[in-house]
Amino acid sequence: MTEAGDPLLLGQRVVAILETGLRTATYKLATLMALIEHCVENLPTDPADALQVPIPALAHRVLEIYWHQVRPFDGHELRQSTQPKARILAATTSLRDAAGVGRGGFSVDTARLRAPEAYQRAIDDVALCLAQQPLHRLQKLPGASTSDAFLYDDSFLHDHVSRSTLRARGDAIVLNPGVAHGLARLAGLLKPALEIMWVDDVRRMNKFLAAEVPDVAGHLFGRERTALTVVRGPFKEAFGPHCFYCQTHLPANNPIDHVLPWSLVGIDGLANLVLACSRCNGDKSGSLPAVAIVDRVLERDQGVLEDVAASLQWPTQHPRVVAAARGIYLGQPAGVPTWSGYRRSERLDVSFPPWWVQP
Repeated sequence: MTEAGDPLLLGQRVVAILETGLRTATYKLATLMALIEHCVENLPTDPADALQVPIPALAHRVLEIYWHQVRPFDGHELRQSTQPKARILAATTSLRDAAGVGRGGFSVDTARLRAPEAYQRAIDDVALCLAQQPLHRLQKLPGASTSDAFLYDDSFLHDHVSRSTLRARGDAIVLNPGVAHGLARLAGLLKPALEIMWVDDVRRMNKFLAAEVPDVAGHLFGRERTALTVVRGPFKEAFGPHCFYCQTHLPANNPIDHVLPWSLVGIDGLANLVLACSRCNGDKSGSLPAVAIVDRVLERDQGVLEDVAASLQWPTQHPRVVAAARGIYLGQPAGVPTWSGYRRSERLDVSFPPWWVQP
């Protein structure tokens, strides 16, 4: 059986490449993480299908990954490359400066609205860097003269590939048949493994990060995620000061919860956010919510969400949430437990999928 036909074999192959390959930057890890999320949100109907992945779309996801990581940590700028010029980090920082982010927490999508020309420059810079560096090296073992293209054809990519060559190839790579489904199925396993490798690489590149330095993983991967507190007031006005899950009345400083877990898809759009009480928020944690919960989230009044989005300059990302939900739930085997409320769970029933799961 090929790797594409067996998700576990595919996952083992991916991890083996990363563990044995040379990483002079965290770019390979970011590229793979972006590929996984793209597969989840663009899952082909047929598990055996190939999937075209636009490189600019990957660039946007890579920007999202580094967006909060470029902030100072413990008074230091974290190095994520051994090279003198870290192109992707520089592009990310330039966009943050142009959009006036400072130490704030709004998203890449909001930066795109505030500084569209700077955003496009950043996408162009990151996309070219991805094509010239991690995308053509991701499938190459140390000492090998050529890649083993088990994920996608990289024969047109090299260190000096031009923008015109990329345009001639549709500014895209094409994942081999079955790879998209395999990566989507393995998202919950591969992403934590990538995070562990990432933290190890950052510690290696930053000598001040002694073992006792607290929560560098939290800084890198959003344990202190986007500053969502700005959403709390408008959501209470729009939907009432009640927990979305249990309807209890909320105090002034209640949590904001990501319905589709941040650990699977890092979507900060309003369509993926709800008001929650501390009890439900802590109990749910990174669990997959029951389908009925996602249905209720997606059935909220879109006009109201768009009004909140306009007032905050914060995108709703409703289509992205729908696509991610479809990819996540279609990739789950029947009967897996899902979180249905405080100390409650129910088995996933995929025999009668809801409307948003339909291809």
